Amino acid sequence: MRQIFLDTETTGFNANHPHNPDRMVEIGCVEMVNRKLTGNNLHFYLNPGRDSDEGALRVHGLTTEFLRDKPRFEEIAEQLTDYVADAEIIIHNAPFDLSFLDMELGRTGRPVFKDYAASIVDTLVMAKEMFPGKRNSLDALCSRLDVDNSGRTLHGALLDAELLADVYINMTRGQDALLMDTAAVEEKGFVVESVDLSGIVLTVVSANAQELQAHEEVVVQLDKSSGGKSFWRNVA
Repeated sequence: MRQIFLDTETTGFNANHPHNPDRMVEIGCVEMVNRKLTGNNLHFYLNPGRDSDEGALRVHGLTTEFLRDKPRFEEIAEQLTDYVADAEIIIHNAPFDLSFLDMELGRTGRPVFKDYAASIVDTLVMAKEMFPGKRNSLDALCSRLDVDNSGRTLHGALLDAELLADVYINMTRGQDALLMDTAAVEEKGFVVESVDLSGIVLTVVSANAQELQAHEEVVVQLDKSSGGKSFWRNVA
């Protein structure tokens, strides 16, 4: 599977302002194939044709002077869409980046970004499902999942895309561990035999009183942290 981790930096936070919309100033893409980084990355600084807002400038540090000789989005649009074509695109807080990508593509007369991708995954949505009630910014996830982001003094699209790839691998670790591609195994000359497990009776070991008490204490703590919405209470 080909996956692209994508991040953008912008002049501000409103791609749809009717009079003076914010624009993209940087795009970073990191390619992964079969859960391995390939090094076939894509990175652009862009001339937005306007100054960055003070808040955005503090985030990415890309000044008007630095960006003045960089290409406009329309000059790199085809290269970007060719690069992402038919890949799974992974973005943290995807609606934000997609709003800018769609706006920039629309200015060149092109379709919206999702029309080029096989699918789009939002890791912020994934993180909220995995870690409900916790901070799920990219920095927070790096800290929680032991991803080294010590070099991130300012936001940068390529650096953030690289960090996102590490975060994603940690968030999805183990998902493929129990899957076996039978066809691939057989191609290597191995014989895959089917084993009938229907006659095996598994021994059921019941919890003792001490274990039940320990479990109850854990569920009480879950009730407190979830506002009484513990899953175990609902299925008990």
